[in-house]
Amino acid sequence: MAEVREFTLPDLGEGLTEAEIVRWLVEVGDVVAVDQPVVEVETAKAMVEVPCPYGGVVTARFGSEGDEVPVGSPLVTVAVGDAPSAEAAPDADEGSGNVLVGYGTSAAGAGRRRRVRRPSAAAAAAPAPVAPARTVAVISPLVRRLAREHGVDLASLRGSGPEGLILRADVERAVAPTPVAAPVEATNRIPLRGVRGAVADKLSRSRREIPDATTWVDADATEFMTVRRAMNAAGGPKVSVLGLLARVCTAALARFPDLNSTVDGREIVILPGIHLGFAAQTDRGLVVPVVRDAHKLSAASLTAEMTRLTEAARTGTLTPADLTGGTFTLNNYGVFGVDGSTPIINHPEAAMLGVGRIVPKPWVHEGELAVREVVQLSFTFDHRVCDGGTAGGFLRYVADCVERPGVLLRDL
Repeated sequence: MAEVREFTLPDLGEGLTEAEIVRWLVEVGDVVAVDQPVVEVETAKAMVEVPCPYGGVVTARFGSEGDEVPVGSPLVTVAVGDAPSAEAAPDADEGSGNVLVGYGTSAAGAGRRRRVRRPSAAAAAAPAPVAPARTVAVISPLVRRLAREHGVDLASLRGSGPEGLILRADVERAVAPTPVAAPVEATNRIPLRGVRGAVADKLSRSRREIPDATTWVDADATEFMTVRRAMNAAGGPKVSVLGLLARVCTAALARFPDLNSTVDGREIVILPGIHLGFAAQTDRGLVVPVVRDAHKLSAASLTAEMTRLTEAARTGTLTPADLTGGTFTLNNYGVFGVDGSTPIINHPEAAMLGVGRIVPKPWVHEGELAVREVVQLSFTFDHRVCDGGTAGGFLRYVADCVERPGVLLRDL
C-alpha cells in the first residue's frame, strides 16, 4: 500500500517568508519523479521552479495560481510507491532531501524529469510527441509579473542582460508601441530686426545689467472706477483708466524721486523730469512710446497724449523721439486678460509699474464680505537704486490712491 507524503513550500533562502503560485506544473493523478518540479512560484527576489523530493502519484494540490503561500504550507501530497512502473519513478520510496532547482538526487542517473501522466491505451499506441525546449533567462519577479500583466511571451524575447538575461526594459520595449516618426517640416527662421530686434537688444541688455526685483499688492479699485466714471460723466475730455493711473504714477514719483533715475557706472542719476513710457502692443510687436514731461500733465491730457501715441504706434508713424528718452514705464498687461506679471525693466530706467486686469472678486470691505473690483499692482525695480522699503512705499502709495482716490487730491 502506498504511503502518502506531504510536500510543503520549503525555505527558499534570503529570509523569504512567502511566495506566489505562478503556475502549476503537475495535476492531480500525474506521476512525478524524485526532484521533478511541481510548481513555479515567484518570490520577492526571483521566479523559481520548486522540485518535489518524493516520487509517486500526485494525490492533491493546495492553492491556486495567484495565491500567496507562506513557507511551510502544503503544496502537494504524493502517494509514494504507487507509481505504475519503476521506470516512471525510480527510488520512489526515498526522498532526495533537495528542493531547489538545479539540485538532483545522489542516485546515479536519476536526473530531473518532467511530469508523467498515466497513459491510456490509445495514447500508449500513439507515438510520443517531442516537447520543445523552452528556456527563459529571467531573474526578477517584477519582470515576470510585468510580462504576465501585458501578455508578453518571455520565450519570444531576446534578453539584453548578461548571458541573455531578460530585463525589465526588454519587456517594456515589447509592450510599448513603436513610435511613428513625425513628418519632417522645414524650420522657420525669423530674423530679429527692425522694431523686434531693437526690443530684443534692449531687453537682453536689461537682464544682463540690472539686478531687478518685483513686489506686488492687490488693491480694491471700486472707488477708483467710480471716480473715473464720475469724471467722464461731468463732460469734457474723457479720462481713460491708463490715463488716470499715469497721473497716479507721476504723483508717486514726486514723492519717491529716486525711482525716476538711471544708473551710470557707480552713480545713481536722479532725473529732473518724468518722461513716462507705456507699453503698447502692435502688429509689429511691443513698443514703448514716451509721454514727454508727464509730470506737467493732467489725467485728461495724459489720456489724450497716450491715445495719440498708441494710434501712431499702430499705424507705424512713431518717430525715434517718440520711442526714446523714457525715465519710467507704466505696463498695462491687464489688457491681455492676466492678473500679474514680473516684467523686464526698460533699460536704462530704474523701475516699472505693472497693472493687471480689473475684475469683480470677493473682498472684505468695511468688515463684511462683498464683491469689489480688484486689481493686482506689481512694481519691478533696480535693486541698485533702492531697497525694498522705498519700493514698498511707492507701491503702497499707488495702491492707496487706487483704493481711496481722495489721497491723490493732496498732491494735485
